[in-house]
Amino acid sequence: MIPRKATRSLMVGDVPVGGGAPVSVQSMTTTKTADVDATLAQVYALAGAGADIVRITCNDTEAAQALAEIVPRSPVPIIADIHFQYRLALAALEAGVHGLRLNPGNIRNESHIKTVAREAKDRGVPIRVGVNAGSLDRDLLAKHGSASPDALVESALIEVGYLEDVGFGDIKISVKHSNVPAMVESYRLLSEKVDYPLHLGVTEAGPPPGGLIKSVAGIATLLLEGIGDTIRFSLTADPVEEARAGRSLLEYLGLRERKGLDLIACPSCGRAEVDVIEVASQAQAALEREGLPIQVAVMGCVVNGPGEAREADIGIAAGRGKGHLFIKGQVVRVVSEDEMVEALVDEARRLVAEGVEARLAAADAEAAEIAAATSRQLVEIQGDANRAAERRARVAEVAENG
Repeated sequence: MIPRKATRSLMVGDVPVGGGAPVSVQSMTTTKTADVDATLAQVYALAGAGADIVRITCNDTEAAQALAEIVPRSPVPIIADIHFQYRLALAALEAGVHGLRLNPGNIRNESHIKTVAREAKDRGVPIRVGVNAGSLDRDLLAKHGSASPDALVESALIEVGYLEDVGFGDIKISVKHSNVPAMVESYRLLSEKVDYPLHLGVTEAGPPPGGLIKSVAGIATLLLEGIGDTIRFSLTADPVEEARAGRSLLEYLGLRERKGLDLIACPSCGRAEVDVIEVASQAQAALEREGLPIQVAVMGCVVNGPGEAREADIGIAAGRGKGHLFIKGQVVRVVSEDEMVEALVDEARRLVAEGVEARLAAADAEAAEIAAATSRQLVEIQGDANRAAERRARVAEVAENG
């Protein structure tokens, strides 16, 4: 388990943030907020894809009015995104939102900020101080010469000071930058200065695959250092992709319990008897439709496959026109090659329903023996297909003789 920095605890609706709570996933709707049905449909889609919290823009009176209908019907807590007009923050609070996001770069009047903070405090609603390199306060931009990590952190601390002045403490902070190294450095610097929960994100990351790569690079780096309490992938794409990617990242890092598929596959080699890429693609599509929260391995050959992927919940390896199904490295069934994917999905369903021990107990008695015999045949036919012995000999020669 990754040791995490201790931060204060707060609640966004019924979702705990900070204080050792699980890292939560956030995304944001792209609909017109005033369109209640369309916005709610997207909120439900985001929740289904793994979002714990959803942010919705509140950019005019009609949007604030719509929030009054959306919030009580939402399956997850709603945060109102506020820019420029502090009165819309007050309106969003009246609409019942579970959190506010204020941008210090465009709501700059101290008295207005404190008015919102007092009202939020009375209602028990947290505020995220959302600093963004692309909308940094112009005075700070002039002072620092660029949207540097120091500038972003200073902006956040000034805003936090305004909130603290009126006794407000349910604060989250983000210091987002589109440049990954600058984003990482900004959060590291901020983490040294405050113990408030931090919301991580690479702003304006762009469309996949580049946006995904940048987001993972920045967010995962910080999470592995124990920094971060909520995350968002800011992609130029369907926001459902944001939620799904965020959830997957937390699962891969062991920060959230797996709810979705984790498919691993070998890169193929000289022993492979099937098109690993094609089988893996078919298996992934079929298993994702099932929504099974397991790790599945697709391996090119039975010689090494079950052993190499023994940590996977379930897997399949090819050999001599057959598919060898294995659970935790133990071969349990042998099927024809054209039935590999279908059999894998069937066994995966049974595994989730019955458990590992039950499925191991139900293994075909001869499956392991057939797999071992097939492995021996392949080695005899193919020989050292990966030239491992030859390579080992060359490495030993270099190591011993220089």
